[in-house]
Amino acid sequence: MVKFLLWLILLVVAWPLALLALLLYPIVWVLSIPLRLVGISLRAVLDLIGAALRLPARVLKGPRHDPATATRERRRSRRS
Repeated sequence: MVKFLLWLILLVVAWPLALLALLLYPIVWVLSIPLRLVGISLRAVLDLIGAALRLPARVLKGPRHDPATATRERRRSRRS
């Protein structure tokens, strides 16, 4: 809604610029799609590398001990 209001103000103040923005917006959006795909792919690769680098530390640290899980385990052992 805010973008639409800004566009209307631009239309009143400088209508040729507003019409040019209206015509160029879809073209710029289509041209930005490959850049978004590259960004998504690069993020995935960097996350994979980060996970591979952190894997030895996670393996050596052992299983995580969740306090809630430990409490449930104690309650179950008391019942039986």
